Amino acid sequence: MSPSPSLSVPFRRDSDFVNHGMLLDQIHEKCSAPASRVALESQIAIEHCYRTADRSPETRIEQGYRAIAEQVKLGGWDDPQVDVFQLVYNWLRNEKNGKWLQILDNADDAAALSLTVSKDQKIQISGRDGARPRYFSSYLPQCKNGSVLVTSRTRSVALQFVEENDIIVIKPMDNAGAQTLLQKKLGELIDNDGSTYDVSVDSPQAGFARNIMLLALHTRCSVRQYLEQFYKSDREETGLLDYEEGRLQRDDEANNSILMTWQISFDYILHARRSAADLLSLMSFFDRQGIPEALVHTRNNEHSDGDDIFLTLKNYSFISLTTDPALFNMHRLVQLAMRKWLERQGQVERWKQQYIHNLCTNFPTGEHKNWVQRQLLFSHARLALSQRPNPKESLQQWALLLYEAAWYAWAKGNPIDAEKLSKSSMKVRIKLFGKEHEDTLNSVAMVGLATQLAGWWKKFEELEVQMMETSSRVLGREYPNTLTSMANLASTFWNQGRWKETKELEVQVMGMRKRVLGEEHPDTLTSMANLASTYRKFSHTELHG
Repeated sequence: MSPSPSLSVPFRRDSDFVNHGMLLDQIHEKCSAPASRVALESQIAIEHCYRTADRSPETRIEQGYRAIAEQVKLGGWDDPQVDVFQLVYNWLRNEKNGKWLQILDNADDAAALSLTVSKDQKIQISGRDGARPRYFSSYLPQCKNGSVLVTSRTRSVALQFVEENDIIVIKPMDNAGAQTLLQKKLGELIDNDGSTYDVSVDSPQAGFARNIMLLALHTRCSVRQYLEQFYKSDREETGLLDYEEGRLQRDDEANNSILMTWQISFDYILHARRSAADLLSLMSFFDRQGIPEALVHTRNNEHSDGDDIFLTLKNYSFISLTTDPALFNMHRLVQLAMRKWLERQGQVERWKQQYIHNLCTNFPTGEHKNWVQRQLLFSHARLALSQRPNPKESLQQWALLLYEAAWYAWAKGNPIDAEKLSKSSMKVRIKLFGKEHEDTLNSVAMVGLATQLAGWWKKFEELEVQMMETSSRVLGREYPNTLTSMANLASTFWNQGRWKETKELEVQVMGMRKRVLGEEHPDTLTSMANLASTYRKFSHTELHG
């Protein structure tokens, strides 16, 4: 039996939404066609989700494949190693499951939309399966019972998913629409002198209007005074726009509006509530989506009125809420502006170290029970790759964090991230501890596992030989890490068709594990199974050449 129709949109509906002319009708027309795909801007897409749900109760809207799998209780949805993309893709293609509408929101970064999925997500340390590259677009089914709606600020990315004539360009809100939005947001706070204002800015619409409202409330600032200050900042503080030129100058007017609004609001927060400014400083280093509340507490704010601080930042549009009250989002330009301010104040290193400390402290170990938490924190840990700190103590935490994140990426069948993270961890640990330290050897082993997962057998063989020799010399030939390296090397020989060398190593590993760990230890049993598999697949003659 197929599940009941449902709606899942991870954003609240904006009751003050102002439609751009006939845009929603245009979107509805395009999305009504079988196997349709449409690209546009985020806030419009959210409104379309709700209006579509009102029109058609059979509609399924989802933004996360795992959330879809959990919601419809697909077989294996709670298995952390299942290929959930393929699982949901197969379900969506089945016309018996009814009509659906899928939203791909904020598809702005082409690199972030590529992924690598292993042939078999259930990969063991000595596993023999390689990996095959896949792209997110391949998991967006084209079938007559479904439609895909893409929101993007980058046209080139949108064209990866839709044809040119399926792109709906959202033009800046005109002054009349902006006036209407402002009146909805401000209500009685609007000036009563009959004045009109030029408020047709390209910043997030509700956020700009909300800043006007909050400053009017907290500083007795009229709408006219706020706008005068806004345009004054635009003239006097244009230096703020000079940084990150390649990223910020894509749409000068829109970005100017966002940054100037940020500057006015932040100046007020900084002087009125320093703890909120500190919290924003820390949050600016995390991935902009899904920032856990538990990760951004520091010694200075952990006993303070934390909920009130988050509410302050939300009210000024520095952060936004998700359907999970413990997770927050930040606009990309707010993060960029915040980090630039920290750079000018000489505080980047301070908050970078705090960010790494919080992540390293909270990133859990690899037990199955911690899988959901690791999944939640991985995007933030991956971002730490570009945030290398300076002090030795913080560098040690950074290397540990990258190692743990690499392990998660490997376990998820993602060799690209696993290799990048583990290589950086290895290089730092070599510098800090030397080549023969146990932590360094662990990072080297992690690099090896990443190359094995990618199917780079020659490179993996070189690493494992080096690892095995060093571990044997430093830790002993029968040390568990040494035996693991030998088992991994045997797996490499197996994948290259070197059957005799495979058998010889597997016999050695099995014998030493029996002696050191006992016959019933899981590692010993794995060695026995590997050797049995080798004998079973190839004849005695082949094994002996």
